[in-house]
Order: sequence, then C-alpha cells, then structure tokens
Amino acid sequence: MINRRNLLAGGALSGAALAVSANSALNARAGGPPGSHGAHHGHGPKPKPTPSGSAPTGGPFRVPMPLPPVAAPIRSRGGVDYYSFPIMATTAELLPGVRTPVLSYGGRFIGPTIRARAGRPVSVEYRNQLTVPANVHLHGGHVAPEHDGHPMDVIRPGKSRVYEYPNRQRGTTLWYHDHSHHTEAEHVFRGLHGFYLIDDPEERHLRLPDGQYDVPIMLRESRFDGEGNLHFDPFDFDRPVVLVNGRSQPYFPVAARRYRLRLLNASTHGALTLRLDGLPMVQIGSDGGLLPKPVRLTELTLGPAERADVIVDFSKRRLGSKVVLEETRGPVLRFDVTREARDNSRVPDQLRPLPPMPKSTVNREVVFSTDFNTIQSLINGKVWDPDRIDAVIRHGATETWRITNVDTEFGGVNHTFHLHLVQFRVLDRNGRPPAPNERGLKDTVFIAPGDSVRVQATFRGHLGRYVYHCHMLEHSAYGMMAQMKIVR
Repeated sequence: MINRRNLLAGGALSGAALAVSANSALNARAGGPPGSHGAHHGHGPKPKPTPSGSAPTGGPFRVPMPLPPVAAPIRSRGGVDYYSFPIMATTAELLPGVRTPVLSYGGRFIGPTIRARAGRPVSVEYRNQLTVPANVHLHGGHVAPEHDGHPMDVIRPGKSRVYEYPNRQRGTTLWYHDHSHHTEAEHVFRGLHGFYLIDDPEERHLRLPDGQYDVPIMLRESRFDGEGNLHFDPFDFDRPVVLVNGRSQPYFPVAARRYRLRLLNASTHGALTLRLDGLPMVQIGSDGGLLPKPVRLTELTLGPAERADVIVDFSKRRLGSKVVLEETRGPVLRFDVTREARDNSRVPDQLRPLPPMPKSTVNREVVFSTDFNTIQSLINGKVWDPDRIDAVIRHGATETWRITNVDTEFGGVNHTFHLHLVQFRVLDRNGRPPAPNERGLKDTVFIAPGDSVRVQATFRGHLGRYVYHCHMLEHSAYGMMAQMKIVR
C-alpha cells in the first residue's frame, strides 16, 4: 500500500530508476560499488562506524558550529567581482571523527559564502570536476535565463561555466545550489549548496547587527548509514539528523548582545519548526529582503528553501547561560553566552517599505497533485516536459497566481512553491491575510495539504524561459515542475 514515506518522493517508477542510476554514478566516482549510497572517496581516513541515522557519538554540543568561509574575489575589475570554484567530490567531518564523502562547491560541504553588494555585478566560474553533469542555480536571484541554472542547462564533466549575477535587487539572504534535472535532490542532499548574501548600502542607516554579529546558519535534514555516509533514498524521508552549518548538534559562543541570524532551511524535503528556549526571535527579513517592520516570534517554521533573518538579543541572558535552539526532533544548536560586548545595533520599528504593487492583469491557477497509481508528481495534471511552455508571460506584466495543494489523501503531502526570476508578494492563504512574517518579498512559500495561497509578481528585467516548481526537490526531480517564457 502506498504510504506517506514512499509517496512523498513524488516520482514515477521511471524516475526511481533514474535515481538509482544517479546513485550508481555518484558512488562510482567515489570509488564504491553501485548502490552503496556514498562509499569512501579515498580522501582522508576511512569512515568509522556510527549508528544509522543517529546523532554523533559522544553526546550533543561537543563540537563548535563552523561559519562557512567568505570567499575573496580572485580579481575585481571594471566594477565586477570575479570568483572561481571547482565542483568536486571530497570528504567532510559532519559527525565527530568521521570523514563522510560529500559533493561540494569549492571543496567544502557548505560552499564558500559570496558576499555581494547591491548594484555591483558578480561573475562566478564553476569547473565541474565530477563524473556527472551538475549546475548552479542562484536561488532568489534576478538573473538572465542563461545564468539561472535551468535544469537542462548543465555543466558537463570536465567543463566549466561562467554565471553572471547583476545584483540589481535589494539586500537579502540568497543561496546557491545544484538544479540539474533528476539529480538535483541527491546533489543538494550530498552538499551542493552555499550562501549568497547581498549587502545593501540603502540599509546601513538601520544599524542592524553586522560584521561578526551577522551569522548565516544553514539547517538541513540528513540521514547517515552505519559507516557515517550520507544515506540518500528518494523514497525514505526518515532523516532524523538536523545538520547546522554541516555539524550535528554543535554549540556556538556568543556575546551578550544582539545578533542577526540568517536562517536557511536547505533540506531537500522537510519543513523545520524552530524555537529558542524562551528567547524571542524578531524576524526582520524573509526570502527577498527586509520586511516592512519587525515581527516578534516564539516559533518559526521554514519550508525547504525558505529563509528568515531574525534578531536575537542574548543580553537578555546572564553570562554563562546556555540557550538552545530546538526543532520538533529535539535540540539542534546551543548558543553559549560567554562574554560582554559593546552593542550599537538596534531593531527599528520600521525597516524597509515594500515596492508598490501594480494592478494585476492576469490570473493563473497552479495545482500541485500526485497520481497515486503511478506515483507521479504533477502541476496542473502534467509531468514537466522541458520542450513544453506552460505559461507565456508578457514582459512587465503583473500577474496573480493561485497555488493549490490538492494532495490530501493518505495523510496528505506537503509542497513548497518556488518561482524563478522574480520575488512575489503573498496576498492571502486560504482566503485569509498572510501571517505578518509572510508579508515581505518571497520566492518560496510553504503549501500544506488542502491549502491555497495567492501570490502576485511583476515579471520584468529579462526575457526567456524559466521554471517554477515544488522545492521539495524529490518532487521536482520527478515531475512537479513547469516552465514559463517571458516575451515582449
């Protein structure tokens, strides 16, 4: 009988065969047999055994939370910053004392953080050193179609590709990840992801926490096999380990002052619900940048690919305190208040007004569903076809899209809607106004079973084809994706 575990992959049987093929290719380049789900790469010591799916041995909060390194441009010329990274297989210490085979941008489980500046272009060369195709999608980026990382527009093994990012958008927390069709879920699960932050001079007067007090935190579900390898199964979503910047249950020393935490759910499937041990989280930003005004929260839910910038004031706790960030599965990160520090930052009552919302001239319906007989994931009753255009949109048009999740059988199937090229505004959820922290600019929105969410976007800046899809990547990998074309 079909159950929630195997259903949520949302793939056809042919898609499952492709997933097995992808696993074989990944393990072949890692030096392991097909079907081994991530054998030893030959870099560093052989992994030591660790219980399947469990937290690391030795107890929680024994290792520090690392910060993804900020990349330095290889050169800056003509007002453009240039970067170059390999796409490569390597190993990383995700569990204490265990070297786990991973895929990486730049040789790390979380790729180098790119800190761009609003209005200043960035050019990134990626060199594919894998034995399978890969690519890069700047999630939330307003970029030309040839630089968007279209699922069929891949970098072949041994080849390189330059992506151009104009950064003509507000300051915000973006991220980059693989988007190669049928392999995007496994590639991201194994490590092809990283932060891309846009700093905006227009926001300096707000005096939000910055520098060392501006901390990107990537959270994502994972599962490990008995030898400490990442275990990817597109039909199994029992992923009990939440990695935090690539570590399981780390600690992070903080000063008794305000911090800006840039939270990203980089899971390929599961939503994360977070609480902070009684301390409020003041959300100041979402996917597309700052909210109009701060929103005080005691609990925050992020669907896959959603981001939230929150301010946490650790001066509310005495020195020596331990503040635990918890998810529904249990503790995921401990903040240790270890020192005093001067704090000139603030949380203003007003942040940044949203741009005007033009009148919408087109209404569209987007329906997420699953064929329970073939286990196919569908948009408007169709599996994605790269040769089919599902929506033709006039450049400059403002449209309203209603996204409905009709997957309510067998306990229901969650989805998240992601629109490439533009940010949108959430108009309502099930006919009611959106929550205060959903009233900013968004590129991804969570759609629970039976929910219907209306969003509005203006399509300007670039012409060409882009995709929109469920960002539970196992779903999009097996068909829950459609294609739009922006025309004159």
